[in-house]
Amino acid sequence: MIDLYTWPTPNGHKIHIMLEECKLPYQVHAVNIGTGDQFQTDFLRISPNNKIPAMVDSDGPDGRPISLFESGAMLIYLAAKTGKFMPKGDRAKYEVLQWLMFQMGGVGPMLGQAHHFRIYAPEKIEYAVNRYTNEAKRLYGVMDKRLQSSPWIGGKSYSIADMAIFPWLRSWQNQGIDWADYPHLKIWFDTIAARPAVQKAVQVLADARKPLIDEKARQNLFGATQYEKR
Repeated sequence: MIDLYTWPTPNGHKIHIMLEECKLPYQVHAVNIGTGDQFQTDFLRISPNNKIPAMVDSDGPDGRPISLFESGAMLIYLAAKTGKFMPKGDRAKYEVLQWLMFQMGGVGPMLGQAHHFRIYAPEKIEYAVNRYTNEAKRLYGVMDKRLQSSPWIGGKSYSIADMAIFPWLRSWQNQGIDWADYPHLKIWFDTIAARPAVQKAVQVLADARKPLIDEKARQNLFGATQYEKR
């Protein structure tokens, strides 16, 4: 059994999707990042960077429990555990991994900044809004071009690279994106959105998430609470 500590964010949804696609049994433990659950001592033991998702697999590689944080590492682990959604051959495997790293190092951080400065920042800073909106558009363009010559982001088959990227594009409107500018990426997006496992995955804890309208939530996510020594 996998115990998954998560919240309905793009990084959380990556793992929800992988677990549903692999049909692995898992138990959800809600970590409400708006109320500060991510700073609790028990959670920090398995996620020292106080970020979701994190997980504990009671049946680890050596038959003993293993805990993991960082969604990219978790996807690689689950692919190795199940033998699914990662190619066997080295060339194809590294092709998938490079696009997974593209998500971890580019798509997630840059689209996250676009969300912050366009939606959540207490003041609108024109330079920051333009900077990250333009970077979002550039990244969408990279992916659209990739899909002109490849059926999936990671290569010939649906993989953990696709699962990692898809949740971040669900908030395309908040990122200042017009799908008409990225027709190949839109087809890819709609194809993944129609998968039954994906539809089930994005509903995990969906009813629990509320708009970030109170000051406590803002402090937990963006303010002084985030930087307290623990």
